[in-house]
Amino acid sequence: MSALPARSRLTRWAPLLAASGLAAGAAVVLRHVNPYVSGNPLPGCPLYALTGFYCPGCGSTRCLYSLVHFDLPGAMAMNPLLVISLPFLFLMLLNTAGVRPRVLNPLMRVLASPTFWLWLLPGYAVLRNLPWEPFTALAPV
Repeated sequence: MSALPARSRLTRWAPLLAASGLAAGAAVVLRHVNPYVSGNPLPGCPLYALTGFYCPGCGSTRCLYSLVHFDLPGAMAMNPLLVISLPFLFLMLLNTAGVRPRVLNPLMRVLASPTFWLWLLPGYAVLRNLPWEPFTALAPV
């Protein structure tokens, strides 16, 4: 039994390390910059600015700001799909790094399927733009 070379181990863990670094940087920024205040330096959604329609990512900055400040209801009000998806995205990164508990194999097959995301994200975008209850709860407040 031979050990993996250090280079391949680093390559395996690189996506998780990069995502962790980006998450830490985003947390530092969102700890100090309030996206709810007008004139903040954070960019808005270009799709919403051009069309007035919410994309699947609309409200993500305010959602992450709320999460960094431990405001789960505020985060859910901005982008519930992001809040629900974050643990699954973390599991997908662990899966990429080679951490694959057998019990999660069926879930990983679904999450790794591009078809799943190609239905989920546009479907969420359509639903959050519908003007009726309960769909209005999906739009950022």
